[in-house]
Amino acid sequence: MSRPSGRGQWPPDEAGAHRPADAVRLRRLDRWQAETLREDLADLYVESSRAQPGAEYRGREEFLRRLTGDIRRPGFALLVAEDTAFTGCAYGSPVGREGTWWRGFEGILPQSVEQLTASGHVFSITETLVHPYTEDRGGVARRLQERLLADHHASLGATLVSETDAVTLDTFRSWGWQDIGRVLRSPNPSSALRPVDPVPLRALILALGPRTAAGPGGLAHENRTQRPR
Repeated sequence: MSRPSGRGQWPPDEAGAHRPADAVRLRRLDRWQAETLREDLADLYVESSRAQPGAEYRGREEFLRRLTGDIRRPGFALLVAEDTAFTGCAYGSPVGREGTWWRGFEGILPQSVEQLTASGHVFSITETLVHPYTEDRGGVARRLQERLLADHHASLGATLVSETDAVTLDTFRSWGWQDIGRVLRSPNPSSALRPVDPVPLRALILALGPRTAAGPGGLAHENRTQRPR
């Protein structure tokens, strides 16, 4: 899978895949290891994103720039999937209680999502990448996501997907991610003299605790999800 964060697309599995899912193991990297292996992670990004010819270098440099910023975020965590080499990775960080991660959300944020954010139980997945020749790419991607969220005891996963990336949106929905609305985000401009239009993204959430029809978005109301007084 290529970037579910609104900057790429999940291409279909290919025939002749040669990396069996049962040979893939997951491993956590700390900040120092992520910095040390950033070039390998960038290679994985290029191979999984399948950029148009001539755009690989620009995409790779942009990925490295974003990764450098993400590594500095409080609570940053990264998992890699590997056999004899990297086959995938997923990383992200906790959503701050102040709720700025949801900036640009159109309309009213579901109450349960707001409560979980305020109580510090939401973890955002910034990237999920899986090499195109990995067998059961979807299975590897889901393992990465589920492990990343479980390691941080999150009650809710959150991610952003490009509104035009129908393949990734459909894939995430089939895994249980719920589309709760549109988010407009301004990309980092390449030039301060040139205005950049906001990018339309879809906000997806994955509830990890009990579900109930009583709560907005199908999320259960529990004591631990209430906004601190």
